[in-house]
Amino acid sequence: MEHIYQYSGIIPFITLPVPMGIVGGLLLFPTVTKKIRRMLSFSSVFLLSIVMLFSLNLLLQQIHSSSIYKSVWSWTINNDFSLEFGYLIDPLTSIMLILITTVGIMVLIYSDNYMSHDQGYLRFFASMSFFNTSMLGLVSSCNLIQIYIFWELVGMCSYLLIGFWFTRPLVGNACQKAFITNRVGDFGLLLGILGLYWITGSFEFRDLFEIFNNLIYNNEIDLLFVTLCSLLLFSGAVAKSAQFPLHVWLPDAMEGPTPISALIHAATIVAAGIFLVARLLPLFLVIPYVMNLIALIGILTVLLGATLALAQKDIKRSLAYSTMSQLGYIMLALGLGSSRAALFHLITHAYSKALLFLGSGSIIHSMEAIVGYSPDKSQNMVLMGGLTKHVPITKISFLLGTLSLCGIPPFACFWSKDEILNDSWLYSPIFSIIACSSAGLTAFYMFRIYLLTFEGHLNLHFQDYSGKKGNSFYSISLWGKEGPSPKKKNSLLPLLKINTNKRASFFCFCKKTDRLDLNVRKITRVFRTIHFNNTLNPYPHESNNTMLVPILILALFTLFSGVIGIPFNQEGEGLDILSKLLTPSINLVDQNSKESKDWYQFLTNATFSVSIAFGGIFLASFLYKPVYSSLQNLNFLNLVVKKDSQRILRDKLIYLIYRWSYNRGYIDAFYAKFITRGIRGLAELTHIFDRKIIDRILNGMGLVSFFIGEGIKYVGGGRISSYLLLYLFAVFIFLVIKLNFIFSF
Repeated sequence: MEHIYQYSGIIPFITLPVPMGIVGGLLLFPTVTKKIRRMLSFSSVFLLSIVMLFSLNLLLQQIHSSSIYKSVWSWTINNDFSLEFGYLIDPLTSIMLILITTVGIMVLIYSDNYMSHDQGYLRFFASMSFFNTSMLGLVSSCNLIQIYIFWELVGMCSYLLIGFWFTRPLVGNACQKAFITNRVGDFGLLLGILGLYWITGSFEFRDLFEIFNNLIYNNEIDLLFVTLCSLLLFSGAVAKSAQFPLHVWLPDAMEGPTPISALIHAATIVAAGIFLVARLLPLFLVIPYVMNLIALIGILTVLLGATLALAQKDIKRSLAYSTMSQLGYIMLALGLGSSRAALFHLITHAYSKALLFLGSGSIIHSMEAIVGYSPDKSQNMVLMGGLTKHVPITKISFLLGTLSLCGIPPFACFWSKDEILNDSWLYSPIFSIIACSSAGLTAFYMFRIYLLTFEGHLNLHFQDYSGKKGNSFYSISLWGKEGPSPKKKNSLLPLLKINTNKRASFFCFCKKTDRLDLNVRKITRVFRTIHFNNTLNPYPHESNNTMLVPILILALFTLFSGVIGIPFNQEGEGLDILSKLLTPSINLVDQNSKESKDWYQFLTNATFSVSIAFGGIFLASFLYKPVYSSLQNLNFLNLVVKKDSQRILRDKLIYLIYRWSYNRGYIDAFYAKFITRGIRGLAELTHIFDRKIIDRILNGMGLVSFFIGEGIKYVGGGRISSYLLLYLFAVFIFLVIKLNFIFSF
């Protein structure tokens, strides 16, 4: 069906009428446009659904025909320079189109209710639709220039969406931080594209790969310059996919609406960097140093993201660091040359993380019914708890996403992550140890999120969900202590054996018992019962169907999307879906695809990875379940280490880990102190130099010219003969000086 490929060029532009119609309507007919806003939002969902059906048809054609289609047309031709635009349909494009459209539709449907009471409803859907248009254009681009154009459009849309609530100072700082951090990577990407064109003379992928490989194999180019250009290209992916050290924008991007967090952290902007590396993988494969660096950046990002997520109290920020860690796994697989494992985990992680973010939005929505609109309270996990019986559907869906991300079979992420762990062992035992340890940390912090959110009871001093008076919350946390108000006589503090003079207790790292750590529920935190009007619910409640349906659909994807890569035969080829789909790609060369696997090897590796995951789950359950059922465990913990010196050493070690995690590894502080302050200091010095020296020189020249003019105007007598005599005298003096200079040599 050749005509299907011929019309594929319209895919990026199908959703474009929605943002154009919204912007034009708000400018020309604002009243009417606001009245039909639900119709416009439905149009965005409808058009993106058409793109999804189109993309699904292309995917089926890719599976059956194993073909690649490319169409280009010339935009400008000048002598030897020719710039062409077009589109490329291959397995990588098909996978990305399906991810963008499916997750995008779920987020748009979810957003209709989530943003229904926001004054910027139309502005939100216009930005979302244009964002989808930019991403669709990026993944279907046929050359580097076209990718860069849509790359910048995606960055602009992410800036607008992260800063959607721009009146809040934190939101303004977050979108500026994301914009500036990505500009660092984008500048390197632009330099890399120009350097690559200078080497090969082409922007087209097929020509570029062929010419580049020939130059490398024939030693006709400087390897140092080639490596530099490749690293510059990779820097764009580092910033966009939040890899170390340009990851600092991702947690702050959580200041935007929750649907934006789901869209950014699932299958769109953070996946753009993964897509770029996967598209340019044949170029990187011939340079071992670049591949090793990609793997190194990936494993560092895996470990850093996992450790920084341990002590975060904001539920969305914790999931953001989880995204950073999982993207590190994908980048690690690409650095190992395992393109199949990387794209497999990209698919499974996209659906699982979209489910978790939409689930967190439902949780935040229910918490706002109690505390009102307050991100510091409604997104704070340590102020949550006991939501199980009030949001059961959200709880079950969130648990499914949590189990998938932990790597528990038969959920989706288990199959892909297990493959990456196996490939990392074949590459380097050190990388494998770090990857496996980070997998255990992933299980720990994900179940920490789940237990703090859904287990126990909310800290309502006067009234709990069931209406009982005097019931307060008390639970144990790895990073601190908490309890009822010290004024209550039935305090549980004596049972915890807390030392008020020194930080020697396992659960207390503060100098005073009444000065708690920032990451735990505060003793003095008291929520009074709020009197709501008839339109609000004073208790946590489940979201409506518009928000629940996308969550349930993503839960199904989380359950069954891993089927496409399950190894059924001894060759490890999978279910003939993912493996066959990636066969005809022009650039996805999998170095580990020829490694034969059998069921014994698979079960051995799976048993090891699942054991690590269950270890993290057990540790999180052991430390974060409510105190009423864990007093014996507390006594056991106190008896594990008998010597006081060993207990103090243990407490200090855990305290250091906590401070490292809660303060984001001090990376943001380092940037603020040495880079931001350094740039501002340089700007101040430049300003002083410009104002004190440059301005004074220019002002002095003006004053000198003024006084010279004032003096000369009195010399003139009005006689032409006098002027000619003066002119001839000046010429004579000039000639004498010139001749004297010539004869002196």
